[in-house]
Amino acid sequence: MLILSLTYTTEIEKADAFMEAHMTWVKRGYDEGWFVASGRKVPRTGGIILARGDRIEIEEFCESDPFVVNSIGQYEFFECAFTSTAEGFENLQA
Repeated sequence: MLILSLTYTTEIEKADAFMEAHMTWVKRGYDEGWFVASGRKVPRTGGIILARGDRIEIEEFCESDPFVVNSIGQYEFFECAFTSTAEGFENLQA
């Protein structure tokens, strides 16, 4: 499992201007079967995506995120292997 942590590097208003394009990009990540869950950080300083698949492919895909292309945010990648989960989330286990 990969945890993709997006952090905004500019003001929220600029992120808002590219939100629709970013959400189209997010949908593609789900369509490709990589993304498992996604959402905003609280407070709103970026977002988090849970993903699975080939790390190199996913990192390369993240380079095409409109937020990255337009210098609105940058990703950090964390790899983990969940060994325990609450009932109903067993599909997150390694």
